[in-house]
Parts: sequence; C-alpha cells; structure tokens
Amino acid sequence: MMGGSTFAKIYEVVKQIPYGHVATYGQVAMLAGNRRWARVVGYALHANPDPDHIPCYRVVDREGRVSSSFVFGGVNRQIELLEAEGVEFADGKVQMDKYCWKKTVF
Repeated sequence: MMGGSTFAKIYEVVKQIPYGHVATYGQVAMLAGNRRWARVVGYALHANPDPDHIPCYRVVDREGRVSSSFVFGGVNRQIELLEAEGVEFADGKVQMDKYCWKKTVF
C-alpha cells in the first residue's frame, strides 16, 4: 500500500477540481505524479479523511461513470452531488466532453 504522502498528493489534486467539473482516476493519478496510480486514487478517495473539503465525488472513471461503491452515501449520492453542481448525465454517465476538467501537466 502507498504511504500517506501519496494520498496527500492525490487529495491536493482532488481539491483543485473546479466546481461543476469532474476528473478521471487516471487524470488525478497523472497530476499527482504517477499515471499508474489510478487504482491508488480509488483507495485514497475511499479513505478520504475530509469529504467536506476534498470533493472525491468529482472523480469518475474514464467513461464518466460514477463509483458503484461511493463510500459517502452510495452511487445515487455521488450523482446528486454532481447534478447539484450542474453536471449533466447522458445514459448514466457524465458528459465528459463538456464537464471533464481540462488541467494537464506541463
């Protein structure tokens, strides 16, 4: 398992995802320093120590699907939180072309 500093890097990236946008697990992993950490991002979000300030609900899979095991209220709660920010879904998935955060690493 990864150390606390890895999770801290992941949480710092997740805090930057703008209101009304989402990021993918892989995108968060890349921005945190290692594109192979996508699964680790999932572990970190599941262990989120401060969901009021680390908006883990803004992280979805690369196809725009929400987590089936969203720890803070289930899949429907994740959808509710995103819809409350204006994020739209089509066929049960976030419209990634419209709502995916465009941040990249330089």
